Amino acid sequence: MTIDYAHARELMVEQQIRPWDVLDIRVLDVLAKLPREAFVAEAHQKLAYTDVELPLGFGHKMMKPVIEGRTLQALDLQPGDEVLEIGTGSGYLSACIGALAREVLSLEIQPELATSARANLDRTGLGTNVRIETADALSWSSERRFDVVVVTAAVDTIPSHFVSLLRPGGRLFVIRGTSPVMEAVLVKADGSIESLFETDIEYLRGAAPAPQFQL
Repeated sequence: MTIDYAHARELMVEQQIRPWDVLDIRVLDVLAKLPREAFVAEAHQKLAYTDVELPLGFGHKMMKPVIEGRTLQALDLQPGDEVLEIGTGSGYLSACIGALAREVLSLEIQPELATSARANLDRTGLGTNVRIETADALSWSSERRFDVVVVTAAVDTIPSHFVSLLRPGGRLFVIRGTSPVMEAVLVKADGSIESLFETDIEYLRGAAPAPQFQL
């Protein structure tokens, strides 16, 4: 059976993302146009537009479309923004960010995922303004500062290191807390925090809470 992916994208936007209060026209337009199915494994392409997390291998998962939509809206990306993405995954969100911002540097700790994401972007002709670097974001350092930092996996507590990568007036999107109830927040360069919504996603490697030992 042949799937009409364009129709599936339309349904995803109208039945999943828009009802979850994603109303930014630019974000909806990007999600309605970019081929999400090209960023998932062939075995899961039929599920590319369903409201589920999809496995990417190596213990990583692709976020649900509604979370991606809420993330993009929260970032309020502008055409001149330079963005640091922590956790490339499939490269899909990287492509979405690249369509809304000037430039994206994406860090991926798993070399195979970094290679696969680059291939996905190149194959679709997307992300020409996306650079992928294999690195552990928790120990990565740079003199460069960014207008936006977006973390695509959860943290127990927000590393101050991530906030320090922001330019004055910049913003950091991250999901923090303890599963199964986590909080998506927007952190400003001045340290102020805005609560956005509750969700539950996998932890960034090295950023999970310490195990609690019970007698």
